Amino acid sequence: MGLGVHRPDVIVDNEQICQWIDSSDEWIRKRTGIVTRHRARPEVSVVDMAEGAAREAIEQSGLTGADVDAVIVATVTHPYQTPSAAAELAHRLGTEAAIAYDISAACAGYCYGIGQADALVRAGAARHVLVVGVEKLSDFIDDHERSMSFLLGDGAGAALVGPSEETGISPSLMGSNGEKWETVSMDGSLLPLRDALAEARRTQDASRLLDAEERLWPTLRQDGPTVFRWAVWEMAKVAQQTLDAAGISAEDLVAFVPHQANIRIIDEMVKQLDLPEHVAVGRDIVDAGNTSAASIPLAMHRLVHENPELSGGLALQIGFGAGLVYGAQVIRLP
Repeated sequence: MGLGVHRPDVIVDNEQICQWIDSSDEWIRKRTGIVTRHRARPEVSVVDMAEGAAREAIEQSGLTGADVDAVIVATVTHPYQTPSAAAELAHRLGTEAAIAYDISAACAGYCYGIGQADALVRAGAARHVLVVGVEKLSDFIDDHERSMSFLLGDGAGAALVGPSEETGISPSLMGSNGEKWETVSMDGSLLPLRDALAEARRTQDASRLLDAEERLWPTLRQDGPTVFRWAVWEMAKVAQQTLDAAGISAEDLVAFVPHQANIRIIDEMVKQLDLPEHVAVGRDIVDAGNTSAASIPLAMHRLVHENPELSGGLALQIGFGAGLVYGAQVIRLP
């Protein structure tokens, strides 16, 4: 029923990235397609960004916060284990006793959320469901790490899902491959940091305290080649299966919005699916980087904003990432 986004105002270009890693603007563009990425200021939280996106989606839908009876937030960067970002967001939006919970499904989180929103509405458990994909990945990267830090950006995207007289969301295909769990992951848990800080305090050793904080804060890593192969070959199959489940072909689409992981992955998936030229393809990664759970709604919002004639048409969206997990569906654009 509506889409909304929040794009942080700090823009980091490749030249700035190359101050931290041994690379070049040319290499980053060629290998990933990324020119810039947005980063949130220290004082801007995951919930702040989610709120900005949510308010636009609600306004576009013609509703108010009071009309929302379920809030689903997909994120892996909310800094609190509990309570959920969704509960705080629901309160800020003025919802009344809304269902509220977070999803930890990384780059597939938004598609998981859309699938669950569809199920909640169909089951009569909720009437209007707000789904937000939001990440502040800059809190969980090591700027000097080469496998993925240069890929990642911050941002939020939201969709308002509600009842319709015609099908607006196809059956969702969702799954995982835990055998490849370590190919995209944090480089450690928080427990060693807790233990090291406790030991440093016990011994009152300030140098050990600083050392623990610098070494043991978990940051993101990936096995790039393995992830690339999996995304290109396996996710193209899932995308085709999603079209089949929806009972349509690529010819029926007006847009394809894959997770914004890498421009080469996107272009290869377009080839694998043999998409017609009339299908608009989300390539928001060029300006926004990889924003994990936020990437699909950010890219979709841009496509519809720049190409209003797409409104009302069918779009295939697919998210995939750490877990390894994936989710996909065909949706009717607002």
